[in-house]
Amino acid sequence: MSKYEEIDLNNITTYSVEDRPSKVHITDFISDEFVNTNEFIKILPNILAAKDLKELIRHAKRAIIDKKPIILMFGGHLIKCGLSPLVNRAIGQEVISAIAVNGSVGIHDFEIAFFGKTSEDVQTALEDGSFGMGAETGRIINEVILDGFENDLGYGEALGKFIFEERPPYWDYSVFAKAYEYDVPITVHAAIGTDIIHQHPQADGAAIGGASYKDFKIFTNLIKELNDGGVLLSFGSAVILPEVFLKALTIVRNLGYEVNNFYTAVFDMIKHYRPMANIVHRPTACGGKGFHFVGHHEIMFPLLMGSLLEE
Repeated sequence: MSKYEEIDLNNITTYSVEDRPSKVHITDFISDEFVNTNEFIKILPNILAAKDLKELIRHAKRAIIDKKPIILMFGGHLIKCGLSPLVNRAIGQEVISAIAVNGSVGIHDFEIAFFGKTSEDVQTALEDGSFGMGAETGRIINEVILDGFENDLGYGEALGKFIFEERPPYWDYSVFAKAYEYDVPITVHAAIGTDIIHQHPQADGAAIGGASYKDFKIFTNLIKELNDGGVLLSFGSAVILPEVFLKALTIVRNLGYEVNNFYTAVFDMIKHYRPMANIVHRPTACGGKGFHFVGHHEIMFPLLMGSLLEE
């Protein structure tokens, strides 16, 4: 028994997500109609970042042809920037082999699938203590994680299975449901205390940790396939996913797998230390190449993925 007192979550005040003002709605999401992205890429100068983007696209196209994995890692802003339909199209066309995300992605994906909207006004909600207190989000996701953990499912598979089978009103926007439908592994790498669902009394730390750790081992098993031509793309996670990737790569090399001569790329609005060190530079020192691109996700992701989906 600990000698320190814990906060009691049983008396928190919640509200329905249906009634909450949200900043992101599916009406603002990316259109499923595409122009010829490859023609635009071709006319870019062979200088600096444009030259690097062309090279990365060549490596990714070669990976698709050679049936090498393209692993996509991202944080919550890829969903909040309205790019779920493009991720889902990449899953459906077998461009993406696996997905790794932080805990916020599951929350935004769930709210989009059930309510067609997500992303609250944090500043306003923080002032009265209502930030993250959406009843449905906190209760249902925690229940799904616990049920999945008790049935030996990882966090990502449990949530994807639930959304796919429940078919909420906007389920076809769900990356988790699409990944589950197409047998694309989607792993959630949660840090306890970082996600709004941890504020709710239904949260079970053991289940969250256990389900996420199972996902870490699933993700690590996928990393060994990057050898000789695989591609790993990271959008927007500045801390958790770069650290997870570095540990996963260490494990597979420690176990004797050769994982060299692959390609990595970080896309973010500024340069951060961990993505540069743990994704761009250190992992590819034994062969391959790492890239870094500065830009907004709602522009850079369609440029990159559009060029791959057209082939």
